Amino acid sequence: MCDVCSLPEVPSLVEVPCLSAQLDDTFLAIARGHISKHGEVASRPPVQIELLMERPGGILVRWCKVDEDFVAQDYRLQYRKTSSGHFEDAYVGSESEFIVLHIDPNVDYQFRVCTRGDGRQEWSPWSVPQLGHTSLLPHEWSPGLDCYSLSSRRNIALRNDSPQHSVLYSKAATYYLGQTLTFRVETTGVPDRRDSIGVCVGKDDGLDSLQRDQAVCISSNGVVYVNGKEMTNQLPPIAPGSTITFDMKLVSLAANNEGSHQRRRVTIGSANREVVFDWLLEQPCDSLYFGCSFFHQGWKVVVF
Repeated sequence: MCDVCSLPEVPSLVEVPCLSAQLDDTFLAIARGHISKHGEVASRPPVQIELLMERPGGILVRWCKVDEDFVAQDYRLQYRKTSSGHFEDAYVGSESEFIVLHIDPNVDYQFRVCTRGDGRQEWSPWSVPQLGHTSLLPHEWSPGLDCYSLSSRRNIALRNDSPQHSVLYSKAATYYLGQTLTFRVETTGVPDRRDSIGVCVGKDDGLDSLQRDQAVCISSNGVVYVNGKEMTNQLPPIAPGSTITFDMKLVSLAANNEGSHQRRRVTIGSANREVVFDWLLEQPCDSLYFGCSFFHQGWKVVVF
């Protein structure tokens, strides 16, 4: 008898999508007969989560098929806090990724996904649950302006009928390099050439549009402004349901006798079209504010 014995390392659930065992043929026949009366046995779930990426106030979940022979028609994504025993539906549809919003920062959540296909109504077995969290604060509009009404989570802004004109800024500078900032325009009002949706360095409460220095934005007519100057390239006019995205990456960071500057590569997308340009900032900054301004009522914007 040995004094010291060792066992193989126990793998994590992610590394073991299925279990196998060698059983007597007689037992297998009996078990197969009983199981077939109530359902079927799958060697592994046909879909698995492959990516969890933190987003401001949310988590991007991406999944893929493991069983290539399975014809998927719909997917179902669920999540829960690790401290809760109840999973909630987050998404049902044909896409293979989804951003789950309203996630509390620095709290662990479990995610799982299943699928159905081949004309069936029942769902497949669930994937192995994956653990994810976000450390990024959610994007929120700043309260206090009479001309905008905000949702309870402050991620939705509605331009009301107040005669006041002012830029509605974010509560904090929560947009960082490498992230995608998304605005979805739910409803529109009468367009005005001074309308704007975009990002900026700092807040200037004395202006009524983001068409100014140290800001990049798009107007409701699709015109793009960089530091207050109109660009030649334009995007389609904003319509109900339009989604506008801002992406930025650092191109260069330089310093001279007059100070330092930062050059960013900016991509603004709308209606399957993009405008790409370099934006020179006189002073480097780690994060930006976002904002919007509309001169007529009826505009409703969601940020995430």
